[in-house]
Parts: sequence; C-alpha cells; structure tokens
Amino acid sequence: MQDALHSEKVSVERKIFFFDLKENQRGRFLRITEDVNGRRNAIVVPTAGLEDFRRALLAIMDRDQHLGSSDPSPAPPPAST
Repeated sequence: MQDALHSEKVSVERKIFFFDLKENQRGRFLRITEDVNGRRNAIVVPTAGLEDFRRALLAIMDRDQHLGSSDPSPAPPPAST
C-alpha cells in the first residue's frame, strides 16, 4: 500500500505532471508521473536522492537561463530580395 503524503500537479503545453510524495513499507519516495493524452509514464525517486535530484534540476534550469530563449516555433524563411 502506498499512502500519498503530498501531491502537486503541473500543466505544461499538452502534458500534465503529477508529483506525489508517497510512502510504503520500504520508505518514502517521490513519484513523478507524466500524462500525455491519457498515456502515462512515471519515475520514482527515493527521498534519499531528492537533494541530488534538486541540484541537478537547478543546474539544468541555470544553464537554460544562460542559453536564453528557446522558442520552439520555426524561424520564418528569409525574405527574398
């Protein structure tokens, strides 16, 4: 049995992410579930690894900010002269 201790939901574009802090007989863990049009994938991070997970996520966010805007829309074709 897994008891949910806390849950958060984040919507990004067409995806929904569920962050669930849970606990079972082996201990506490974070389950991150991605839902895309009803299709779900999940990863599980034991709470012992959350600090490393947070550091890695912050490093990625910092690098993303330094790289600047990442507009996924294609650039318009060059104007013909």
